[in-house]
Amino acid sequence: MPGPTVLNGVYMFPNGDKYDGEYIQAEEGLQRQGYGIHTTSDGLSYYGNWNGDKMNGQGKLLHPSGALYEGEFVNNMFHGYGKYTWPDGSFYDGNFNENKLEGQGTFTDVKSQVWYGNFTHKAAPGLKFKLDM
Repeated sequence: MPGPTVLNGVYMFPNGDKYDGEYIQAEEGLQRQGYGIHTTSDGLSYYGNWNGDKMNGQGKLLHPSGALYEGEFVNNMFHGYGKYTWPDGSFYDGNFNENKLEGQGTFTDVKSQVWYGNFTHKAAPGLKFKLDM
């Protein structure tokens, strides 16, 4: 039996959020499915893939502050490989586990100095400084 037909359009949520992209009509109502852009009323924007009405797959989440996450999502969380850039321009490039920095990665500070190593949530004991000569 084939699945529901994927449609494309714009949907305005009662809270002022806007979705522009692919969706399916399910028993519970509209479900975001495929590629789409969701913008909240306070300026948070997600550009990327949806599955089961959740951010799943590759995507980009832009915060009103200027912070940006680009990478893999699983059920609305940063999960897998990605890059998180803070408003000051510093960034982390590496692995995420349920919205937390987890595993191998690099952190580049505001002076473009690169630190690499194993990250565990907010701690990163034993980071090494990468010296480019």
